[in-house]
Amino acid sequence: MQKNILWYKNSIRFYKQKQLLANLVMIVVVVLWGLSFISIKIAVSEIPPTTMALIRFAIASLLLSILLKKVEPNAKISKTDLPKMAAGGILGITCYFYFENIGVQLSTAVNASLIVTIVPIIAISLDVLFFKSKITPLKLMAVGIALIGTYLSITANGKIEFNSNHFLGNILMICAMVSWALYTLINKSLQGRYSGVCMTTYQTIFGTLCLVPLSILEYSEWRLFSLLVFGHVLFLAIGCSVICYLLYMYVLKHLDVAITTIYLSAVPVIGVVSGQYFLKESVFPIQMMGGLLTILAIVAVNIDSIMQRRI
Repeated sequence: MQKNILWYKNSIRFYKQKQLLANLVMIVVVVLWGLSFISIKIAVSEIPPTTMALIRFAIASLLLSILLKKVEPNAKISKTDLPKMAAGGILGITCYFYFENIGVQLSTAVNASLIVTIVPIIAISLDVLFFKSKITPLKLMAVGIALIGTYLSITANGKIEFNSNHFLGNILMICAMVSWALYTLINKSLQGRYSGVCMTTYQTIFGTLCLVPLSILEYSEWRLFSLLVFGHVLFLAIGCSVICYLLYMYVLKHLDVAITTIYLSAVPVIGVVSGQYFLKESVFPIQMMGGLLTILAIVAVNIDSIMQRRI
């Protein structure tokens, strides 16, 4: 009996330690992803945006391929799933980073960080549309709040200026978020058939290959770039595209998805603060209000998900 009690106490202690570690790891992931907007802004100042994405994901593809070979040497993709896997790579890598990098170049790291908050809302809307997921009054209200927040975040002091580079950059960022949401839905249809490492590796390779022709279009802008910029590209490739992904996979095994989503709401906050501190970028108070409204909507959606599980 005493042995069973001791085993139970040790199990609880071990579980709490795992939970604590997972929370600490998630904080690291959020900070690195929040800082990524700074690195993108600095990198695209010397490297054309699509070419920068190609260099970043060529490095990430190589590292992920080595990793996959070690952990899953026999991993293969079914022929019937190849179109979906390729579409995931095109949407999640090619389209997303094509729009994001140009968007950050035209706009600011601060604006880009604020716009990222709309991803969960777009994903929820598409999930309801394509997968007929249940829509509750709280979820519907959250989407409405998020739409108001998004409008305030992308406009210039609450007013639309169609001839503004920032506005065009903000619209491209929204296109990037839609691409990411569609990529998420494609991955949802593939879940259970392949591991996260396998899917990410193949989709990264597909997406990287599709960046090649787009990068060639920037040939006239190719120049030698500084070691500082190369360092930022390495940070994006190794830190944000490989290490953060592996850490995030670890977190998902130990924390509830609702908790991780709330954590991810902090990414734009870090992006805004770091953009103001490191790049001296400004942000309108009304844009901050818009970002906070969108984060509030995400928290409301997660509360709704938790409530639905308990019913």
